[in-house]
Amino acid sequence: MTTDSADAPHSARVPLPAAAPRPTAVAVRPPRGPGRETLPPPRPGRGARRRTVAPLVAADALATMGTALLVLGTGTAPTALAVVALGLLLHHGAGLYRPGPAPVALNDLRALLGRAAVCWCAVAAVLAAADPRQALTPGLLVCAVVVHTLLALGGRAMVYRAQRAAARRRPRATLIVGTDPAARQLAEVLHAHPEYGMRPVGLVTPPSLLPGGPDAPPVRGRLPLPRLTSPQEITRAVIRNTVRDAVFTLPPYGDPQTAALLRRFIDQGSAIWLAGAAAAREGRTPHADTDHLWGFACRRLETAPPRHGGRGKRAMDLALAVPALIVAAPVLLGCALAVRLGDGPGVLFRQERIGRGGRSFTLLKFRTLPAGDAHGTATRSSAADEGGMSRVARLLRRTGLAELPQLWNVLRGDMSLVGPRPERPSVVQQCARTCPEYATRHRMPVGITGLAQVHGLRGDTSVEDRVRFDNLYIDSWSPWQDVRILLRAVARLVRPEGR
Repeated sequence: MTTDSADAPHSARVPLPAAAPRPTAVAVRPPRGPGRETLPPPRPGRGARRRTVAPLVAADALATMGTALLVLGTGTAPTALAVVALGLLLHHGAGLYRPGPAPVALNDLRALLGRAAVCWCAVAAVLAAADPRQALTPGLLVCAVVVHTLLALGGRAMVYRAQRAAARRRPRATLIVGTDPAARQLAEVLHAHPEYGMRPVGLVTPPSLLPGGPDAPPVRGRLPLPRLTSPQEITRAVIRNTVRDAVFTLPPYGDPQTAALLRRFIDQGSAIWLAGAAAAREGRTPHADTDHLWGFACRRLETAPPRHGGRGKRAMDLALAVPALIVAAPVLLGCALAVRLGDGPGVLFRQERIGRGGRSFTLLKFRTLPAGDAHGTATRSSAADEGGMSRVARLLRRTGLAELPQLWNVLRGDMSLVGPRPERPSVVQQCARTCPEYATRHRMPVGITGLAQVHGLRGDTSVEDRVRFDNLYIDSWSPWQDVRILLRAVARLVRPEGR
């Protein structure tokens, strides 16, 4: 389970000063008390999404059940329930439970008619195959399709009307991501039309896209809204206003800073909408009646908050780390004895690193540098270090055995077996300035090894490449992915140059 090859991580392509200043509390160490609003907020959950979908499901189920009872009779309740299940599955597959802003029932007519026809043709085929005497006549089949469609259409009309009324009464706090004047125009439209259920509370503009730089004066509009540029300002706005929606008026993957914003909103559980140029570039023609915000083309970006492992990941860490420590105990003792005899007192190397949520912890390794350097800043590169290392130290570093004491960090809960590699506070502070997506890698517990490390990104390698792999790992996390990474890490112990 080897990862970095040096006692201290390296910030490739990011030169550090000789005496790097310690990071501020906001950047690395989260404050306690009222200042904790600078922390990434917890995901708000999908309650709003359920409140939107559940009434539609209920209306469709009642329409299907009513049609089944009318056509098949009251004595066929099990068959009617099967028809309801089939109808709901067909509607889900057609995207009828992903309505746009301010939907209109008539826009669902074609999809409802087609799914009703498929559903009742399937029912007629099954009934005819089971008992020809129960086969539906063509007239009855047509009647079932028409009644089913009309009932579903009426039920959805009532649901949509109630939802529009609720949206006018209590619109959801929304952040608009984009540049002036398009973002401000959209904000004014949403403010003037509360039926879309969005109440703009701020404009978010990546600093790299601000004309004239971050200090440029904002474009004034009829609706006074604050312009948010820093992660701290965005987080405070999300928490104070309970933001549930983010509308992007520019391509969300157009540049690294915009992509970092998208990841942040997804991680908070916000609904992501693409409007204007962002929706037009998605590659699909918008529907004139539903996919717009008062003339701005609009699409909902189907996303799900990334699974960060939680209790399942922690249970897996304990289930593997405890037996690994027991099995590796003789190896740990042998390494400690070799370091003591070969390099003198001070077997373990301790260093402050930054873990999940910006919290610091003490990372453990076997010492591979001279005792005078091991307790210093250790900012030299691994290539420079190896020239002054003993033979034992070079062996521990190249085989990855120097990382074995981090199994104790895993038991303590400081780290996980798999995750982004932790860095020193000074490196975190410097990389966060130069790489917009760097801070998002702290969404998950740091690890002994990770996706970047098993792809050879260790030591003096690109920070951007490592961050990209780390965020890909977090966004696509699964227990099986952790198992694969661990197997690849073990393979590197046996065959260090392989992948």
